[in-house]
Amino acid sequence: MASTTPIDTPPASPVPPAGPSSSSSTGRAGDKIFSGLSRGSGILLLVVMASIAGFLTYRAAIAISKDQGNFFTTFDWSPSANPPVFGIAVLLFGTIVSSIIAMVIAVPIAVGIALFLSHYAPRKVAAPLAYVVDLLAAVPSIIYGIWGALVLVPYLGGLNVWLDQYFSWTYVFDQTQPGVARNMLTVGILLAIMILPIVTSVSREVFLQVPRMNEEAALALGATRWEVIRLSVLPFGRSGVISASMLGLGRALGETMAVATVLSPNYLISLHLLDPGGATFAQNIAAKFDEANPLGRDALIASGLVLFVLTLLVNGAARLIIARRKEYSGANA
Repeated sequence: MASTTPIDTPPASPVPPAGPSSSSSTGRAGDKIFSGLSRGSGILLLVVMASIAGFLTYRAAIAISKDQGNFFTTFDWSPSANPPVFGIAVLLFGTIVSSIIAMVIAVPIAVGIALFLSHYAPRKVAAPLAYVVDLLAAVPSIIYGIWGALVLVPYLGGLNVWLDQYFSWTYVFDQTQPGVARNMLTVGILLAIMILPIVTSVSREVFLQVPRMNEEAALALGATRWEVIRLSVLPFGRSGVISASMLGLGRALGETMAVATVLSPNYLISLHLLDPGGATFAQNIAAKFDEANPLGRDALIASGLVLFVLTLLVNGAARLIIARRKEYSGANA
């Protein structure tokens, strides 16, 4: 039996540990820089918000300390009077009512347009229409205001008469003071037109992000196009639609020039939407700031603080709604 001898092989040379390559070190440095910039941007945003809140609170405290009426219930705005009186009840009422009207009109129409562009319209039609919708969002406020004053107000006179004739029993459409249609209903319709492109664009992008497999699965089970939208698209995009609506509401709450151009302001609270008059925070600040004395400007800043807090509350409520709906939307799947 032949014996075999092992063949000696030279030992393998040790492989030096791989050091960090230049690309990986550059990547880590880039991550650190990006992380630092992101953190700094967030902190800067908080500092700016805190600075704005502090400035508004300081100036508002000066005005409220000299107010001889109740800031929240007085139906008057006379900072130059002796004693000075100014209240935000009328401004708060007008701002909320006009924004609610705008949201009731704009959101359903915007969601319908977004669904049409994302799921019904042919691509050759959807692309130009989407471009037009995006273009409407870039139109300046003053242009909407001029169009509203010259076109919308005269044509809405007939609508006011018709609503008063057939729906006066609802109280809100009972016109007790006939006149030009410079009222809260006109303001609400104009604001609805202004926020419609914003809500439509964001909602359309959300609907386009629905997983294709969800829609195909629903179609494979025999669902109709509407059932696919109702069972797959709308649940997935609910939080996005809420976010889009809040963006539109933010513009409606703070809109200035368009409202100032259309509205005939007065300091009366009335649920008769067809009666001329009304006032909003932004419109009152724009109309009164130049002619106001130092105390009057502090009063306007105080009203701006209330609008600031109102906007924060609305956005906070929207975030809570989105957080509660998120687990049911399918976005986490």
